[in-house]
Amino acid sequence: MQDRAVKDLGPTIGKPWLPRALDALGLSRPELRAWAMYDWANSAMVCTIITAVFPIYYSKVACAGLEPSVASRQLAIATTIGMVIIAVLSPILGAFADYTARKKKLLAVFLALGVASVAGMYFIHTGDWVLASVLFILANIGANGSFVFYDALLPHIARDDEIDRVSTSGYALGYLGGGLLLALNLAWYLKPTWFGLPGGPNLSEPQATLPMRLAFLSVAIWWLVFSIPLFRRVPEPKAVLALDELRGESPIRAVLARLAETSRELRRYRQGFLMLLAFLIYNDGIGTIIRMATIYGTEMGIDQGAMIKAILLVQFVGIPFSFLFGMLAGKIGAKRSILLGLAAYTGICIVGYFMRTEEDFLILAILVGMVQGGTQALSRSLFASLIPRDKSGEYFGFFAVVEKFAGIFGPLLFAVINTLSGSSRGAILGVIGFFAVGGLLLWMVDVDEGRRQARAGETSVPAKIVHCSGDDLIQ
Repeated sequence: MQDRAVKDLGPTIGKPWLPRALDALGLSRPELRAWAMYDWANSAMVCTIITAVFPIYYSKVACAGLEPSVASRQLAIATTIGMVIIAVLSPILGAFADYTARKKKLLAVFLALGVASVAGMYFIHTGDWVLASVLFILANIGANGSFVFYDALLPHIARDDEIDRVSTSGYALGYLGGGLLLALNLAWYLKPTWFGLPGGPNLSEPQATLPMRLAFLSVAIWWLVFSIPLFRRVPEPKAVLALDELRGESPIRAVLARLAETSRELRRYRQGFLMLLAFLIYNDGIGTIIRMATIYGTEMGIDQGAMIKAILLVQFVGIPFSFLFGMLAGKIGAKRSILLGLAAYTGICIVGYFMRTEEDFLILAILVGMVQGGTQALSRSLFASLIPRDKSGEYFGFFAVVEKFAGIFGPLLFAVINTLSGSSRGAILGVIGFFAVGGLLLWMVDVDEGRRQARAGETSVPAKIVHCSGDDLIQ
């Protein structure tokens, strides 16, 4: 093990500060750095396509001639369709990936779907809302499907004592990568002539839309290129199967049977199940703040330019604080660090209630950037430590379902309070309830006991376990 560590850090010999820095960040080995780079790769899609540029393009170009409320509704419907499809498929695909040892291959399939869909957005022109909706649905399925297998690789490459730092470092790199490309995309849009693109009045439709369409193409290229290290450096985990699963049974039937078994098992791993329930509730609050922030800012009269600056600010503030959360987890544990983040979110809701000016909105963005990445990254790594590693794909399939549906009740509460009171200010305070209840459930999780049960579950039937590659199972 020591020889391997020296070999991995061979290029850094002579620079003693670099190995220490990489170790502190949880990125001391090539496979860890390669895994974290996928966050850098896919965050460009999340920032430019989901958050900032595509929604504007969808409303102003693809849905040109329609009422803004209709465009918003159609985008919401497209988002919901994509999320529901991947939520239904995630557990099945996760079980299939575990059974066939094909996590990386399935990740590649969904990556290809997402990249092709985002690249196809280059061809969206005025009035093409049907094409735009279909491509947006497929891009969401591609991205979120890849996350299932990406997250499931984490417990296979990171030790228990480094998993929190690796996860938070991935989020930090995601903030940096997504923020850099988003800044470039916005520069193309706001100052096209600086980059040799058409600008000024009297442009044709293809000329006027070119900067945004090039932004979509840049996301596809960025996402694909920076995914390569994961496929080159991260090893495919081998399947760990009971012998009775190999007695001529078809993979599909075996996967469905295994999925049913995992559903029952999840309740047996009480700490992991409790963590999943806590995550469902408090992540609903986090998701509500992410989704409703710009709408709330618009309602409060905040300038659109200030809100775009705030989106970028969240990305770059999130970089150091994601790293810091990983280091903090090493000192006080992931659970306590998440609870600290939830307490901060409670304060954010209170600040949001009293928000009046653009400066207030920027302060709110800074506060969100400080806790958003660290809280979500540690949730991922904590759950990974509470489940059996040989079934990580299946369990992260369930995690993906919870993650997709954690976002229904918060916006619903937001809408109800808004309707009853005529303002969203009261709804902001109502979100605190999600952090309180979710935090209480998380406080009840016995991390040490959960990890002991998870590790014991990996070796409970050693005499009947065999290792095989995916090619041994699918002919």
